[in-house]
Amino acid sequence: MGSRRAQRTNLIGLTHADYKGRPSTLCQGCGHNSIANQIIQVAYELSIKPHEIIKLSGIGCSSKSPAYFLGRSFGFNALHGRMPSVGTGALMANHHLRAIGVSGDGDTASIGMGQFKHLVRRNVRMVYIVENNGVYGLTKGQFSATADIGQELKYAGRNELPPIDICMEAIVAGCGFVARSFSGDAAQVRELLKAALSHRGTAVLDIISPCVAFNNDERSTKSYSYGREHEIPLHEIGFVPRMDEIEIDEYGPGELQMVELHDGSYIQLRKLEADYDPTDKMAALQRLMEAQAKQEFITGLIYINEEQPNFAEVSHLTDTPLAYLPEEKLRPPKESLDELMQNLM
Repeated sequence: MGSRRAQRTNLIGLTHADYKGRPSTLCQGCGHNSIANQIIQVAYELSIKPHEIIKLSGIGCSSKSPAYFLGRSFGFNALHGRMPSVGTGALMANHHLRAIGVSGDGDTASIGMGQFKHLVRRNVRMVYIVENNGVYGLTKGQFSATADIGQELKYAGRNELPPIDICMEAIVAGCGFVARSFSGDAAQVRELLKAALSHRGTAVLDIISPCVAFNNDERSTKSYSYGREHEIPLHEIGFVPRMDEIEIDEYGPGELQMVELHDGSYIQLRKLEADYDPTDKMAALQRLMEAQAKQEFITGLIYINEEQPNFAEVSHLTDTPLAYLPEEKLRPPKESLDELMQNLM
C-alpha cells in the first residue's frame, strides 16, 4: 500500500517526490522544515509545473528553505533584505512565472523593510512567506524586530522595544492578500498557500515558525507551546482550485458539506456565522491591533482585496514575456538612435 501511494501521480504525471528538494540542514524540529513540507504537498496537489515557479530568498535560516522544496524549479538566493528587488526584476522579465519568496523576520522586518514595502506597494505577483521566529537564529539568537517587548533570551538579555507586526505593515502598504498562520498547523498552512498561489498580486503569509535553538520558551509568542495554547483562528479555511466549475447544493448557515475535488479528494465546507469580514481593511487593522494588545495569536486570512491590478498589468507588459522577445523588439533600431544622437549635438 505504501509503495503504491508513493508512486501515485497528479494531473500532470508527477509524483509527490518530484516536488522535493535537497535534505534539510536546519535544526531538527525547526518550523521552517514543516513549511517547506507543506509547499511540497500543495504544489503536488495543485499539479503545479515546477518550471513555472521561481523560488527567491535573502539571508538567514529561512532563506535556506527554498533548497528543500521544488528542486526542479528556478531559484535565486539574494542578499540580506534584497530579495524583493530581485523578485521584482525576475517577474518583470517573465510575468508568466509564479514566485514563492521565503524570508525571515530579520530579512523582512529589519534590513529589508523598505524593499518589502515597495514590493507590496507595486503588487508584484509573489507569494511572500515570512518564517517568523522573533530571533536571528543563524547568528546565535539576537532579538529581531518582531520580538515581543519584555521577552528574555538566554544570550540576548531583555528586549525593551515594541515589535513590528508584519501583517499590519503589509495592509498599511496596500497588500491585497494578508494572512497569518502557525507552522504547527499544517492543514491551515496548506489551505492558505493554495489561496495565496491563486492570488494575482502580492500575497503575504506571516507564519510563526518557532526557533527550537534560541526562542522556544513557553512565554514567547513565537514558541510552539504558546502557539498551540493561544492560537485563535478567525475562520475555517478551505480552497478549491480553478478548474471546471464544481457545483454544490444550497446549504444553510452553520451546516457542513463535503465537496469532491477533481483529484478525487474531498474538502469540507462550512457556511460560517462569524461576523469577521476579511475584505474590510479597517476592521482587519483593528483586529490586529487588538490581538497585539492582548498578545493573542490570530490566524487565517486577515485581509483580501482581489480588485487591485498587479505590477505587470499596470506596467502594460506584452503577453509574451520580455525574456522571450527578440532583440529587435526590445531596443530601438540603429536609425532611431542615430537620429536621437544628432538631435543632441
